[in-house]
This record gives sequence, C-alpha cells and structure tokens, in this order.
Amino acid sequence: MSYTITIVNHANLRFSAESGQTILDAALAAGYLFPYGCRDGACGACKGRILSGAYTLKGIISSTLLTDDERARGTTLFCRAIPTSDLTIEVETVRRTSDPPVHKFPARVEAIDKIGHIAILTLKLPATLDFRFHAGQYVDILLPDGARRSFSIASSPDHGGYLELHIRLVPGGRFTTHVFAHTQIGDLWRLEGPFGTFTLRDEEQPLLFVAGGTGFAPVQSMLLQLAARSSPPSQPVRCYFGARTAEELYRDAWLRDFIRIHPWLIYTPVLSEADATWSGRRGLVHRIPLEELSDLSAYQIYLCGAPAMIEAARRDYLAAGVPAASLHLDAFTFQHPPS
Repeated sequence: MSYTITIVNHANLRFSAESGQTILDAALAAGYLFPYGCRDGACGACKGRILSGAYTLKGIISSTLLTDDERARGTTLFCRAIPTSDLTIEVETVRRTSDPPVHKFPARVEAIDKIGHIAILTLKLPATLDFRFHAGQYVDILLPDGARRSFSIASSPDHGGYLELHIRLVPGGRFTTHVFAHTQIGDLWRLEGPFGTFTLRDEEQPLLFVAGGTGFAPVQSMLLQLAARSSPPSQPVRCYFGARTAEELYRDAWLRDFIRIHPWLIYTPVLSEADATWSGRRGLVHRIPLEELSDLSAYQIYLCGAPAMIEAARRDYLAAGVPAASLHLDAFTFQHPPS
C-alpha cells in the first residue's frame, strides 16, 4: 500500500510513500531534497510539521530534539515518521535532486525600464557564472543590512547572461523606493538563487496561466521556455493577465508582440477597474477562465498574484471541479516579501 504526501507550503508538491517507508526516505526516492543530516533521529535537521493524517514513529525521539510543545503542534522528525494514511505536511525548504545549484553572486544593473509603477530591470551576470534555473523560480536580492527581497525571474532559462526582474513600487517601501529613486545603470547588486518550486510540471497537457500584476514575471519565463522548444505546443496554451487599470497592464504590449510570433498562445487581458474606453474583458482575472472555458479539469493551471487573488482562485477553481493536483499557485507577497 502507498500513501500520498502533500507539501502544502511548496505549491502542493506531492509524492508517494510505500508502506513502512519514512517521509524522508520517500521524499528522497521521489527526487525531493528535504533538510536532513544523520537520517537516524539524532540530529533534528529533518524537523517539520504534519498538518493532517496518521503516522507512526520509528524508534524513540529524544525530548531534547523534539519538545512536548513541538509535538503538540504536529512537529516531528521526517526520518522517523512513517505514514499510515495520506498526509499533508510543511517543510522549510524543498529542492529537487535535479535542481540547478544555488549561488551567491554579484550582478550589475544593465537597464531600467519604468512603466508606471513597475520597473523592469535587466541584470548582467558574471561571465564566469554558470547560472541555471527552471522557469518560474526566483532570486533573492541581498541588502547591505542582511535583509533580502525576493523576485521571480522573468527571463528565459536560456538567458544569455542576463536576468530580468519586474519590481512594483510599494508606497513607503524602503527597497522599492530606492530602486525607483536611486538605482542607476552600473549599480552592483548581490543575489542568491535560484529558489522555488513554482515551475512547469507537464508541458504536454493544456496549459492555463493566470497572472495578476507583477505575478506575470514567472509566467513570462514559462512562456519563453515554451517558445524555445523545437516545435510549438501541441495542446492549447492560454494566458489571462489582469490588472486594475490599463496602465498597470504593463506587459500587454510585450504579450501582443509575443502572440504575433507565437500564435499558439491565446492571450486575454482583464481589467478590474476599467474606464469607459476599455473594450476588453472586465472583472477579477481568475474568474474569466471560469466564464469562458467550459471545462478546466483538463488544464494544468498556473496562478500567480497577490494572496487575496490566489486564495479566491483556489476556492473557486476547486469548487468548479478542478483537481487540486492541477492547481499550481504562487502567492508572491508571501514568497516574495514586499518593499
């Protein structure tokens, strides 16, 4: 018998555990790297939370490694926990064994293009850096005081030595205000990455991208990855890009140019606060596919935007019969701290 384990804080990644197999061993066998050390219950490095489901513990875990309070909150050692039902869990970090390596590196500001309250930055990477990433991943910008700000990579994985980031001005935000007011061509930033699991799973199924605001950045990277294939996608690919006003639809011109070259993409812009001159779709961007498409269950659906949008989309899509395994979500304000 096998059980399904879902990692809820990493885009609902799923893997199976065979009867008698620990969570950690099952994750490693599925190609997912959890934090771990001894794999024998002695170091505590593989600590995480089990949110629902039943399990047993192999051996005895010292109270110095796992306190009564931690146990009460569902915390355990994944090298000792053996599922006896399907589980939902939280784990601090997850990487695939096939993931590109994480680097810390300098990058020089090569270009800044401001469209309203959005800055599109191009960063030049060191010529000696072999920087690889999956479309949809993000990098951290390391600030001098030790803080970090995270932004999705908008570039193609075949980036040619340049990374593109989309940064929205946050009123009162220390970092974004600095970007808009003081950042200049030639400035040197320090970055770390790539990170994240919001990546394409199955490119051979119909694909639906729904993005709000700068949540379009990882979608742009995914579209560029699809465009780089030797043959166009054989299944439908749709992109709904939403904003409040036409000015905030900052990648509309880019998308219209893209579909002229790649007609396999069906693009729909959506405004939630459109004025009388707007002739396109109006409303909440995640609702429009539900109105236009008769059956979403066949699609792999990638949604990226503010937390309120993502939570509403999760609720509405599940209620419409979309399988949870087909929903891939990135609430960028949680993963990518504002300001």
